Formats: sequence, structure tokens, C-alpha cells
Amino acid sequence: MKSAFAALLLFAPLAVQAQDLNFSTGSLEACMEVTEENPSFCIGEAAATCMEATPYGYSTVVMSGCMDAELSYWDKRLNVAYKQLRASAKVMDQDRGAGAPSQEIALRDMQRAWIKFRDQKCSFSASQWGGGTGAGPAYVGCLMEETGMQAIFLEAQQGG
Repeated sequence: MKSAFAALLLFAPLAVQAQDLNFSTGSLEACMEVTEENPSFCIGEAAATCMEATPYGYSTVVMSGCMDAELSYWDKRLNVAYKQLRASAKVMDQDRGAGAPSQEIALRDMQRAWIKFRDQKCSFSASQWGGGTGAGPAYVGCLMEETGMQAIFLEAQQGG
């Protein structure tokens, strides 16, 4: 989340105030109810609705702001799922005994590696804009998509 904010400041000459955005997760949550088998299809729905509902919605500043707002939504879901999954992995480790590989450590290491991968992937996406104004939305959009995918992945692990 901090890196998304830093990217927004780095790439956008003007800052969008959160109160200026017409952001709501309603369309995203409605989409996810309809597409339960493939919730990743809905990533970006709230950001797109925000861009359509906010004046100058397709300016790079508003695009970045709307995507950053949805990124926050996914980041919260990811953190809840990660904490729950880590707690259950810790219990599973205790039940399995000392000889079994630690699920908690494997989960932690996977998440740390994913964060590095996500950040590098999104930096690459932004670099394709050659320093132009599209780099900000490209970076934040990538963070939003990758974080949404990881949140959905971690939530799915709780069922199995």
C-alpha cells in the first residue's frame, strides 16, 4: 500500500483527494456474488465504476486514485486472509509434529516472495510508459490486479 501511494506521488503531478472520488465497492461485491467460480474476473470493477462516476474520470490522476482505492480494498482482504491462514497453519504445524515441514514458515516465505515479485512486475509495467503520465496508472493498476489475485488465492486456501 505504501508503495502504491509513493508511486502515485511519483507519477502524478496532481494529487486526487479521496473525498473527490466517487468510489464504492458495491459494483465489485455485486460482481463477485454473480461470478463465485471466478472472482478474479471482478478485479478492477470498482475502479472502473469510480472512473465513470468521477469528473475527469479518465485523467491519469483520477484513474490512479480510483485504482488505489480498490487496491486498498483488496489489500485489506489479503491481510485478513493471510492472518487467518497463518494462524491455522501454526495450529496445523503443532498438530503435525516436529518432523513435518512448517506450513506457517512456507506461507510466510511465499508471501514475502510474492510481494517482491508483485513490486518488480508492477515496476516493469510502469517502465513500459517510458516515464510518461501513463506510468502511474499502469503501476497502481498492476498493484491492484496482483493484490486482488493474491487475496483471492489466500481466501481459497482457507477452504482446503
